[in-house]
Amino acid sequence: MVAAGTPAVAAWVLGWTGVAAAFGAVALFSAWFFRNPRRSAPKSDRAVVAPGDGKIVEICEEDEPRFLKDKSLRISIFLNIFDVHVNRIPCQGTVEQVAYQPGRFLVASRPEATLQNEQNALLIRAVQGTRVLCVQIAGLIARRIVCWVSPGETVACGERYGLIRFGSRMDVFLPVGTKLKVKVGEHVKGGETLLGEL
Repeated sequence: MVAAGTPAVAAWVLGWTGVAAAFGAVALFSAWFFRNPRRSAPKSDRAVVAPGDGKIVEICEEDEPRFLKDKSLRISIFLNIFDVHVNRIPCQGTVEQVAYQPGRFLVASRPEATLQNEQNALLIRAVQGTRVLCVQIAGLIARRIVCWVSPGETVACGERYGLIRFGSRMDVFLPVGTKLKVKVGEHVKGGETLLGEL
């Protein structure tokens, strides 16, 4: 926002109203895009909430080969540029692993983006002992993934932990047998919408 706001002010002072308006519009869009609303997570140790705002584009059962190394339920949430891009912790627990993977920038809604795109994985040991995997996946426009937590940290359900800049995707891998509360096509709110109960 500062990168666009400063030239906007400078152009306005110099009387370049067209240039000032253009940079001002970019600054306003950036401020709106990085909005960070308050959210209220369910008060339950078994709750798993959406890690980001967006539309559920897929729910399937598949093997997760990298971290869980077991069959899991994957819920994929696509975030377009109009969604809030601050990411939230899906469940209460302890961070076991944070792993960044460089990669491609395919359209985030495509299935192959799951393994091929640039991403950051967050593995959480829930209070019941089960493990939940949350993956930030960069998209066609997104070129920067930010994560603010580290292994060993105790985290709360709905807590802010990172963001993806511009259109992207969030994948959540849950244990088979999790009681799902959502379906494909639903629009969810990060840190608030209940995806399921462990």
